[in-house]
Amino acid sequence: MSGAPFELSVTCHIAAPREIVWKVWTDLKDQWFCPKPWRAEVIEEDLRPGGRSAVRMFGPDGEDSGPMEGVFLDVVPGERVVSTDAYASGWVPQEPFLTSIWSFAGEGEGTRFTATARHWSEEALKRHEEMGFHPGWDEMAAQFKELCETSAATA
Repeated sequence: MSGAPFELSVTCHIAAPREIVWKVWTDLKDQWFCPKPWRAEVIEEDLRPGGRSAVRMFGPDGEDSGPMEGVFLDVVPGERVVSTDAYASGWVPQEPFLTSIWSFAGEGEGTRFTATARHWSEEALKRHEEMGFHPGWDEMAAQFKELCETSAATA
């Protein structure tokens, strides 16, 4: 699932089994989804194809991202989640920005985590880069890795 045009991604090896990584991804998104000191609030995660995905981010100075809403396109528990913001719940079209692909693969005694953003156009990709894809998604991945490894150590 790589090599698509207009793609940005981050990846890391997590010293935790895929089951724990999946559980952290599904159950603790509010703790890792955006770089601190920002915080995320999960509004809804109906983790099935066609299900609603809605998250809101809040900044330290009162910033509010508003709901970031989309739908899940593909869900393979413990392996992959694909979502897009091209639609709101109920397949209502909205201005698209990206399709997100979250993948989890066994690697050694841990898990290879990859988060990918595929954009509809070169302009959208460049806008995401200018918004701070790196270091934003890098920090998100680092927070996710730390939370997964902490969870594995206490399991």
